[in-house]
Amino acid sequence: MIKYGTILAVDDNAALLTALKYCLTDMFEKVITLPSPDDALKIIAQEDVDLVLLDMNFTLGVNTGQDGLFWLKAIRRRHPDLPVVLMTAYADVSLAVRGLKSGAADFITKPWDNDDLLDKLKAVMEADNEVATLDSVETEHIRKAIDKCKGNMKLAAEMLGITRQTLYNKVKKLE
Repeated sequence: MIKYGTILAVDDNAALLTALKYCLTDMFEKVITLPSPDDALKIIAQEDVDLVLLDMNFTLGVNTGQDGLFWLKAIRRRHPDLPVVLMTAYADVSLAVRGLKSGAADFITKPWDNDDLLDKLKAVMEADNEVATLDSVETEHIRKAIDKCKGNMKLAAEMLGITRQTLYNKVKKLE
């Protein structure tokens, strides 16, 4: 089995962190666990963390997921390329969608199936290792600009910082 670098698991349940440590040791070179997200940013800055597994609820009696969304956004602001996988025992579709829209790489419900957890984490790590070609990045960026400008090529060209003719030439290559 391929071993990945370092995972940071953050959950307020000590028994769950112990279970994660055992489950993830064969997949990751280093498994760091934290009982609170308060030191997560400091650990990420000090260690070479490749993936964060983040619980969504840390306030006693509150199961809205707002804690996790707050910390997800804080991590993404400082480390935009670091994948974060959210987990919660109080899952619903709207919470998962909000997490994914906020930049989570995936969403796991507790209790988890070990094989399913490992498969999801592997998929996130493999996707993170893929490097898109420069042409595909440019193509996607051009399409987003044109969509944002509702097809107005003059505005899209201005947004991209190129001439309208250059944009037309690039679009012609896409067809």
